[in-house]
Amino acid sequence: MGHLPKLIEDLALILMAGAIVTLLFRKIKQPLVLGYIIAGFLVSPHFIFTPNVVDQENVKTLAEIGVIFLLFSLGLEFSFKKLVRVGGTASITAFTEIIFITVGGYFAGKLMGWTTMDSLFLGGMLASSSTTIILRAFDELGVKTKQFARIVFGVLVVEDIVVILLMVLLSTVAVTKNFEGGQILFTVLKLLFFLGMWFIVGIFLLPTFLRVARKLLDEETLLILALGLCLGMVVLATQVGFSAELGAFVMGSIIAETTLAEKVEHLIKPVKDLFGAVFFVSVGMMIDPKAIATYAGPICWITLLTLFGKMISTTIGALISGQPLKQSVQVGMSMAQIGEFAFIVATLGLSLGVISEFLFPIAVGASAITTFTTPYLIKFSEPIYNFILKRLPEKWVNKINKYSSSTQQIQAESDWRVVLKTYLRILLTNTIILVALLLVSKNFLLPFVEERVANNYLRNGIILVISLAAAAPFFWAFMAGKPKNQAYKELWVDKKYNRGPLLIVELLRVAMGILFMAIFVNTLVPARIALLVGIPFTVLVLILFSSRIQKFYQRMEKRFMRNLNERETVAAEANAVENNLHQKNREMRSNLEAWDAHIVEMEVSPQATAIGIVLKDLQWRENFGINIVYIKRGEQIIHTPGRNNRLLPFDRVGVLATDDQLAIFKPVFDAREVLEHDEMSIEDIVLQKVLVDEHTKLRGQTIHGSGLRERTNGLVVGIEKEKDRILNPESSTVLEWGDIVWIVGDRKKLQKLIVE
Repeated sequence: MGHLPKLIEDLALILMAGAIVTLLFRKIKQPLVLGYIIAGFLVSPHFIFTPNVVDQENVKTLAEIGVIFLLFSLGLEFSFKKLVRVGGTASITAFTEIIFITVGGYFAGKLMGWTTMDSLFLGGMLASSSTTIILRAFDELGVKTKQFARIVFGVLVVEDIVVILLMVLLSTVAVTKNFEGGQILFTVLKLLFFLGMWFIVGIFLLPTFLRVARKLLDEETLLILALGLCLGMVVLATQVGFSAELGAFVMGSIIAETTLAEKVEHLIKPVKDLFGAVFFVSVGMMIDPKAIATYAGPICWITLLTLFGKMISTTIGALISGQPLKQSVQVGMSMAQIGEFAFIVATLGLSLGVISEFLFPIAVGASAITTFTTPYLIKFSEPIYNFILKRLPEKWVNKINKYSSSTQQIQAESDWRVVLKTYLRILLTNTIILVALLLVSKNFLLPFVEERVANNYLRNGIILVISLAAAAPFFWAFMAGKPKNQAYKELWVDKKYNRGPLLIVELLRVAMGILFMAIFVNTLVPARIALLVGIPFTVLVLILFSSRIQKFYQRMEKRFMRNLNERETVAAEANAVENNLHQKNREMRSNLEAWDAHIVEMEVSPQATAIGIVLKDLQWRENFGINIVYIKRGEQIIHTPGRNNRLLPFDRVGVLATDDQLAIFKPVFDAREVLEHDEMSIEDIVLQKVLVDEHTKLRGQTIHGSGLRERTNGLVVGIEKEKDRILNPESSTVLEWGDIVWIVGDRKKLQKLIVE
């Protein structure tokens, strides 16, 4: 215990310095992360006027634990389904920005004479923006509810997952010193395989275990279990050649799909805050004022690259994704800063011993400057847009607006596209499982049997029987599992045109399955035994026991889907849904800006004048053009509330409005904005555009007669008819070919409507 007292002294110094400095930063409304970094500098050997940390090695260990828990917490806030819901706009914007700034960072480093590894890590450090800084700036400027803010939040989600993958690639390249494209491609495929395997196995086992043990899990036990699972996955990830940070993130994202996700996130927060503070303080301890002065030039260049590179690339990405020029500029000017991930990436490089120590002060210096510029960039984004608009040629502006408008044209997915996507999902999922089983058999079962069985024939027989018994359900699904959707049934019924191609697809995957089976068996036993015994035996078993294998696989599939959707299912069951639909809509013409409407959640103030008054008497829709799409009252969700519904104190109300409408309506509503959304079913309430074509079968029907409201649990808020746009159409409006119908309703029901 010789070092323990000194460690305790150092921890006391770190936490006290962190607390005092962050109190000051709260007072002046600056990011706490920056406060922790300054606190670290104050207790470092580089600052001689205060006591210094002595036991820096142990502090580094605690900082590494802090990174692990930060990534675990990020995984808890992340969801694979949330990533899917981000949509094309945010994904295209994020990838455009990340590719540009990563490549730009690499070449900037090379131009300054840095090593290849320093330049690579610089690109990785610049790849993400700061969620903390952006949220604080949005909150202070009151722009969280604007449409461009929603796109920014989606971009941040995509950035988080991409930067995690970048960290894995950088660590692999750093360790192997191999920059060949083939090696990097192999690393990417290996990473995707293990991510898929961990996700499938984790979702299959973990929610079931938590469901069985739920009655025994008090807060203390759940916290210990969550931390144990996190660190266990960290160990597993490092054993297979990946970073500890990836393991922590993956386990967090698996727990995020369970019903205990919110509770775990609440319990883990104090642990994350404690060790996270130690990590950011340790970052500050590495700041050397002499190094910052020495590298003032690179800091300026990196700052300029971050500011202008991120602004330009993010704006271009938003334009490519189909956003109007104004929103694209606002998104671009919101993302121009270096995020907290820069310090994590730099820490990774230093721990691997592959980057120079001067990268840390450069990252901190550029981060500090961009932190202070972010609020001003967001504030002046609209004036800068007006400046650009005046100087751009009018034909350019018209082309941008025309391109943005054309992206609104939604094309329904064809039946073939839906079916082929389902086939691809079946093949990929079962391929991952079969490869995982093969690795387990080769690395564990094969050595185990070889040590204990001397007879070659008996040994090969035992290995084949055990391995193929475990793999049989997944070989069956690979070769015979049918897509379970309406699109497949409709294609199969159409004998004239579709049965032939469907049979060809079936034959191709059977052939692929037999080839895969041959590789599987030949890897475990000699080729002669595989050819004469293994493959024929497996095919015979699949044919003879097809029915039983099918039922067994379907039970596993049902359990997996139940676990995957358990969180949403429990939330949905807790909601009593009321479907009081509006009976009257009025028609009004609107310009293009009226279609920039988005859903904003607002909370009814206890002092609001609207409390207790029925919606029809408030006349908000008539006076302001807004729509109330849901009311959340406790655990109850009232979808598309009717004319006679009333608002009560603390109701959360979903309002569909444009930014301009919201600016006028908000003071009347007298509500405060809600930053965090409930994870229940509110995320499934979306504004969706549906094309009237042969798939949706809406031609010639009125809005009322089509049953759109009942089928989507939603509200028709607009129709585009060629060049005409109708907001809040009458229920008697007749739908024609090519009309685009705007509906606020349930995401799943709307998707079902599109692909029916």
